Amino acid sequence: MAVKTDFIEIFQTIRAVLQPYATLGFSNRINSEVTYDLWSDKNVEIEGQKRNEIYFAGLMIKKSHVGFYYMPVYAEPEMKKIFDPSLLKLLKGKSCFHLKKLDDELLGHIESALAEGYRLYKEKGWV
Repeated sequence: MAVKTDFIEIFQTIRAVLQPYATLGFSNRINSEVTYDLWSDKNVEIEGQKRNEIYFAGLMIKKSHVGFYYMPVYAEPEMKKIFDPSLLKLLKGKSCFHLKKLDDELLGHIESALAEGYRLYKEKGWV
């Protein structure tokens, strides 16, 4: 794929990667042209607090970037060690990556992060 800089194209490409996870125990709260998210509706206890849902990942088109929200990195900061430096440099705050362009390499890093995050959630019994 050529480098994508159009935010709608970036959003649609990553949403297509996220959508299969909706069949693996996650569900959408929002699936629109500018926002997509995935949640686990499992009753879990995290650090002593009972929850009936937990956020996994999502996308949102913003004015200056496409936000890729990835909660496993917040839940398990050690995950940062597995990220490629090209993905890690896009991390702003604790769990949001700001994407302004997308190529095959970066998409591959996002796919790997999602697979690893899914494995973590399964291991913890969150999905």
